[in-house]
Amino acid sequence: MQIRPSRVLKKLRAGEIVCCFKMNLTCARVADLATALGFDCIWVDMEHTSVGWSDVEKIILAAKTHDADVMVRVARGSYSDYIRPLELDAAGIMVPHCMSVEDAKSVARTTRFHPLGRRPVDGGNADGVYCNVPFVDYLKQANEQRFIVIQIEDPEPLGELEQIAAVPGIDMLFFGPGDFSHAIGAPGEMNHPRVIEARKRVAEAALAQGKFAGTMGNSENLEELIEMGYRFINMGADVLGLNSYCRKLLDKFHAARVNRTSDLNSMPTGRASASGKTNL
Repeated sequence: MQIRPSRVLKKLRAGEIVCCFKMNLTCARVADLATALGFDCIWVDMEHTSVGWSDVEKIILAAKTHDADVMVRVARGSYSDYIRPLELDAAGIMVPHCMSVEDAKSVARTTRFHPLGRRPVDGGNADGVYCNVPFVDYLKQANEQRFIVIQIEDPEPLGELEQIAAVPGIDMLFFGPGDFSHAIGAPGEMNHPRVIEARKRVAEAALAQGKFAGTMGNSENLEELIEMGYRFINMGADVLGLNSYCRKLLDKFHAARVNRTSDLNSMPTGRASASGKTNL
């Protein structure tokens, strides 16, 4: 028996592009729907949202139904915050705000098994098929089939990008434009020259070290990101989709109501009879 192979890693290693979908809500049915439609990966956010461990477990189970991966952006805390998603059978984790090469080395040491790191071993959870993967095989397969992502979203680590990418056990650099724009004093300016330059540098550093590059994307900049070398691209989020859908419905409702009200106001209040009297 073996651990479940990662769909994300299979596609990336084959030179293909991975399409990811971010979840801010906690309902596993969102993951079920998105992966049924064809998304390769669900991004679960434990840094900013109220999602709990039970929610994460259900989301992973839903995604696995469609042979899709789950990547959990972890809260920066104890080593348990890093390894528990993996033990629940998340295919990858993303660690936010990596600030230095030493920071990246610490992440690798915590999340990788021997010989790459000192991740604590259990094997009796979902990722190890509940002790059904032989001990040594479990360690080897986990190192090969689980991905560790370092998020670059501050100016401080830019001087060490290639060294960070070169750390054994780190698979991907993920550029976060939102926090980066905030960190440089240009909040929300995704096309600020420094944001554009950092986005390019992150991809270049990852590729130079034989690693993968990931970031946020949309229909307008997708081709540009692919040209830069990005192969893991998050293309949307549940809250964005729900917002868009609800706004469209409400716009149509209000437009119809205004038109209907206008029509009603233009109608006569009564009907004149042959005698000239009004029938009310």
